[in-house]
Amino acid sequence: MTEQQKRLLVVEDDPGLQSQLRWCFEDYEVLVAEDRESALAQLRRYEPPVVLQDLGLPPDAEGVSEGLATLEATLALAPATKVIVVTGHGDQENAVKAVGLGAYDFYQKPVETEALQLIVSRAYQIFELEQENQRLLRFESTSPLDGIVAASEKMLQICRVIEKVAPTNATSLLLGESGTGKELLARALHSLSPRVDKRFVAINCAAIPENLLESELFGYERGAFTGAVKQTQGKFELADGGTLFLDEIGDMPLALQAKLLRFLQERVVERIGGREEISVDVRIVCATNRDPKAAISEGLFREDLYYRVSEITIDIPPLREREGCRLILARTLLEREAEKQSRPIKGFSQDAQSAIQNYSWPGNVREMENKIKGAVIMAEGKQVTTADLGLSDVDTAGPDLNLREVRRHAESRAIKRALVFSAGNISRAAKMLGITRPTLYDLLEKYDIQAQR
Repeated sequence: MTEQQKRLLVVEDDPGLQSQLRWCFEDYEVLVAEDRESALAQLRRYEPPVVLQDLGLPPDAEGVSEGLATLEATLALAPATKVIVVTGHGDQENAVKAVGLGAYDFYQKPVETEALQLIVSRAYQIFELEQENQRLLRFESTSPLDGIVAASEKMLQICRVIEKVAPTNATSLLLGESGTGKELLARALHSLSPRVDKRFVAINCAAIPENLLESELFGYERGAFTGAVKQTQGKFELADGGTLFLDEIGDMPLALQAKLLRFLQERVVERIGGREEISVDVRIVCATNRDPKAAISEGLFREDLYYRVSEITIDIPPLREREGCRLILARTLLEREAEKQSRPIKGFSQDAQSAIQNYSWPGNVREMENKIKGAVIMAEGKQVTTADLGLSDVDTAGPDLNLREVRRHAESRAIKRALVFSAGNISRAAKMLGITRPTLYDLLEKYDIQAQR
C-alpha cells in the first residue's frame, strides 16, 4: 500500500485528542470524524483500511452505546476494515464487548504514542495480507479455461479432462442439471481445439418443434415443403470444420436420433428434398440434463446412439456439490456485473456470504447469475445483502470452523465405521484405523462409544 493510500480514520469528538492523533500519525493521511454520521460518510467516501474509534461518542459521550453502534455500522458497511476502539482507563469490560462485536483490537487511554503506532501499523499489515490473500485466491481459483471458475476439486478435475479431450475429435457428452454450465464447457472444448478458427454452432434440441428440428439440423432444398423458397444449409453444414453443440439431446425425437446416428457413422448429410450426399467435417459435442441410461430403459433414447455420442462422458456436478466454489464464483460474477453496470459494489455483506454458502441453488450457476444481476441493480450500499439477493429466508449461520469439534466428529465417525466393518473386533478395527489397541480403547472411552459384537 502506498503512502498516498495509507489512510487512517480517527473517530473522536475531543478537538485536543484529534490534534494529538494527527501529530502521532503524521505519516498517514488522517481523516477525522466526530460522530457516527460523519464517520460513516468518511468511510463511504475514502474507504480507509483502518479506523481508530473512541467508544464515547455524542450523543452518549459519557457512555458507550453510541460508540458500539458506530462500530457495528462501520463493520456492516466495510467488513474488511480494521477497527481499533479506544476506551477509558480500566474499561476492560467494554473493550472486550467491542472485540466481541468485531473490533480488531482495543487501546486504553491515556494515549502512548509508540504503543498506539505499533497497533495501527500491525492492523495495516493484517489488512494488506488479507487483501493479498483474496487476490491470490481469486487468481488460483480461476481455471485456465476461459470464463470457467473452478475452485472445487470436482471442477478442477473436469477442467483437466477438457484440456486433454479438446485437441482430439472425440465425440463428447456433457451430463448435468440445467444451469451447470454445459454450453460454457462445450465452448471450452472448441476454443482449446485445432478447430478454434472455425465456427462454434449451438442448437437446443428441446427448444425447437419436432417438425422444424430436422430442417434446422440438415437444411433443405428449395421447394422441399411449403415455405421453402430457397436452398438453406443446416447446422451440420454451417459448422463444417468447426464444432456443433447439440444441447438437450435427450429430448431429440427418435426419428431424428436415427438420422443423427447415420451422420455420426458416415459423416454425410442429405438436405430435406435433396438427393446429394454432402460430406461434413464437424466435431459433435452433446449435452443433456436427463439420465441417458434411464431414457434408454424407457425407450426414449437409442442405446446405439448413446454409445456413439459418449466416447468421452463428462459429468458436471451441480453447484450445491461444489465445495468451496459457491462464494468464489459469486464474487467473480459480482465483480463482472458491477463493472458491466458501472456500480460501485465492493462485495457481499457477512450475512449474504453465509446465505450464498448455505443456499441449495436449485437453478445452479444460471440462478446465481440472475440473482447477482438483480442484486447489483437493487443494492443501495457498497455491499450486496441477503435482501438484495432475495435470500432473506436462507439460514445465515456461519460455518462450523471449530477445529476441535470438527476433529472430534470426524474421529468419532471413523471409529464407528471401523467397528461396523470389523463386526466389533477391536484388534481389526484398530488395524483399519492405523492405531494401537490401547489408543482405540482410550478413544472409545473418550467418545463414549460402545463396541458391540
